[in-house]
Amino acid sequence: MEKPKTQAVSKVLSANDTGETRAHQAGILVPKNEEILSFFPALGKEVKNPRTVLVFEDMSGEHWKFNFIYYNGKLFGGTRNEYRLTGMTTFIKRNNLKAGDKIFFHRLSDDKLLVKYQRMSELTENPSTILKLGSNWKVVAI
Repeated sequence: MEKPKTQAVSKVLSANDTGETRAHQAGILVPKNEEILSFFPALGKEVKNPRTVLVFEDMSGEHWKFNFIYYNGKLFGGTRNEYRLTGMTTFIKRNNLKAGDKIFFHRLSDDKLLVKYQRMSELTENPSTILKLGSNWKVVAI
C-alpha cells in the first residue's frame, strides 16, 4: 500500500494527555490501528521497546522532538503491548493545551513533519473530510 504524498492524523486531547489529572503516564496512547500507525515509522518487534525520535516543526518554526515508542514488553514476558508518543509535555504546557483541544500531526511529501493544534472553542469539524476511527484519533483528509 503506497503512502499518500501528504498525510495527517489528529487527536482530541484528554485530561490525561495534558496532565490535568496529575496522573503519571508515558505519553499519548496511539491506537493499534493500521490507518493511524501508517503515519508513524514502522517499529520492529525484534528488540524490547523500540523507539524513534520524530522532529516536528510548529507554526512558529520551532522544532520539537517527540518519541514514538512501541512498548512491546508482552513479547518479552511482560504485560505492555502499546504504542505511545512521548516527550510532548513541554509542547503541551507551552501552548497551554487543555482537554478537548485537538492536536494535528502532518507529514508533507518531502517527509517534513508539522505539529499544529486547535482550541476546543475553534473546532468545527466537517464530517465529510474526516474519517472517524476508534478513540480520539482520526486520519485527516487533506
